[in-house]
Amino acid sequence: MKENLQQIKKAKSGDTEAFAELYRIYYADLYRFALYTLKNPSDAEDAVSETVIDVFSSIRKLRTEESFQAWIFKILSAKCKRRFRESRHLSDDYLLDTAKEDKSVDLTDNVHIRNCFFRLKNEERLIISMHIFAGYTSREIAKILHINANTIRSKESRALKKLSAWLNDE
Repeated sequence: MKENLQQIKKAKSGDTEAFAELYRIYYADLYRFALYTLKNPSDAEDAVSETVIDVFSSIRKLRTEESFQAWIFKILSAKCKRRFRESRHLSDDYLLDTAKEDKSVDLTDNVHIRNCFFRLKNEERLIISMHIFAGYTSREIAKILHINANTIRSKESRALKKLSAWLNDE
């Protein structure tokens, strides 16, 4: 992250090349977060695109360069949460079929883990994604989702136990 501070500073001052470099650096993590949260490659791409547009148009408002990663993931979390409420629920088979066609999805990742992850409830996936992919603490997740931090920790713990059980069963 420290090596990106200069790029962030340049992007804040209007350097579009620096912003493009930040996009290149963060895209995979943003996409992975959105994909695991939304379960649909198309929705994930849309959420990331909307996030990047919002970030580009408001990067000058970013208070400190050090908070860039948390800021961009907070925006993406809000986009995913909104899409979550709006989207129809798609089956895991649809996701895997679509992912096979989508060259940006690395299917060498453990498909079994992905299938188990998608068996979780939407809120559980969101909490785990925010913690693992975006690096949020339970307090930060609680603030974003407007849920008590202890509840976040409990839900995450139960979800991880489910994942563990499913992974060990199959």
